[in-house]
Amino acid sequence: MKAVLLERRRVILSPTAFAEIVVWRLPSPVSGCRHLFKYRLALVEHGACVLRYDNESGKGDHVHVGKVEQQYEFQSPSRLLADFSEAIERWRHEHRET
Repeated sequence: MKAVLLERRRVILSPTAFAEIVVWRLPSPVSGCRHLFKYRLALVEHGACVLRYDNESGKGDHVHVGKVEQQYEFQSPSRLLADFSEAIERWRHEHRET
């Protein structure tokens, strides 16, 4: 079985912000993970990535919030998308331009 692209989309949130979502189903887990998904979900504001969920080979599942990196407990692609959506709402609420 080859890797299968499940989702690739860019969501424009404002003139200065967008979210990019890429999720693959793999034939075997990436190093550091127990599941069969490879993903990269990012929130970009003013040209800078301010929030990112990914599972880089060897590092496993993790999230970057600003400059802070922490582990992420992957449960399913649908939970990942829900967590990312909630994190975007939190970030945008906490960093509102006034």
